[in-house]
Amino acid sequence: MPLTFVNKGQKVKLLSINAGHALTHRLASLGLVQGVEIIVLQNSLNGPFLISLKDTRIVLGRGMANKIMVQ
Repeated sequence: MPLTFVNKGQKVKLLSINAGHALTHRLASLGLVQGVEIIVLQNSLNGPFLISLKDTRIVLGRGMANKIMVQ
């Protein structure tokens, strides 16, 4: 399922990124690689999408978050 479907406070595992090479590479440089555990800190209908992985917080646009598939 896409990351945008995950509720605030849930922990999920990244399965894949369904995007072009440039976006996939950019997200990988931020630590978003296959198998990493992600905690959703904010998922509101409007505004940015806030996640935490390892010791880092990352703000993503909803379009970007929709391309990240998690389990």
